[in-house]
Amino acid sequence: MSEEFPEDGERIAKYLARAGVGSRRECERLIEQRIVSVDGKILTTPAFKVTGSEDIRVDGSRIAGKEKMRLFRYYKPVGLVTTHKDPEGRPTVFDALPPGLPRVISIGRLDLNTEGLLLLTNDGELARHLELPSTGWVRRYRVRVYGYITQGRLDKLEKGINVEGIQYGPITAKLDSTKGHNSWLTVSFREGKNREIRRVMEAFDLTVNRLIRLSYGPFQLGGLQEGDVEEVTPKAMEELLGEKWTKK
Repeated sequence: MSEEFPEDGERIAKYLARAGVGSRRECERLIEQRIVSVDGKILTTPAFKVTGSEDIRVDGSRIAGKEKMRLFRYYKPVGLVTTHKDPEGRPTVFDALPPGLPRVISIGRLDLNTEGLLLLTNDGELARHLELPSTGWVRRYRVRVYGYITQGRLDKLEKGINVEGIQYGPITAKLDSTKGHNSWLTVSFREGKNREIRRVMEAFDLTVNRLIRLSYGPFQLGGLQEGDVEEVTPKAMEELLGEKWTKK
């Protein structure tokens, strides 16, 4: 197919991201898979522009127009994967969400055995922005570990640490309490590499047996209970994200 590019509108990948289909990169991959169509024609490039008046479909399902940007705080329980479709057939976050929510995607991920705050949005552009390292937001966790540790050893993490060739940035870790062989820590950092806390704790011969995310930037877990979802109000979004995003 040779696409004819409309003069007005926005690129299809950006449009799909704004419609909550996924991040812009994920939408570009869908186009590469040739399952995105506009007015019945399969697209082969993410540069194609749309105005929103077209019949836009992904894998045969029609995509509604861009919705008002919405953001939700969710208490993710242990045992759910943060993906829409899991090749191993494990239950997902999106299977467990209560009815009535718009189509949403996650801002970042929590692994299978991590619980706590997960931000959800219907806006792929917002998700991409809040995931960028340049945002510089602190992630804060409550961590229970098995093994022996002192505050003095934890303080060394403030300079960063290299674990099996992977360099982790500065980490703030506070020893809150110890009972028997288990200790509770509060851990904060900005990067958020894959399984960062577990790998860093293993470097201290500690085993993480509970991991709860308490906050992501200015957004807090607060009083949410497992499985709870609470929408962030427009006023709070403006205060925490600024007018640039709330005007969208």
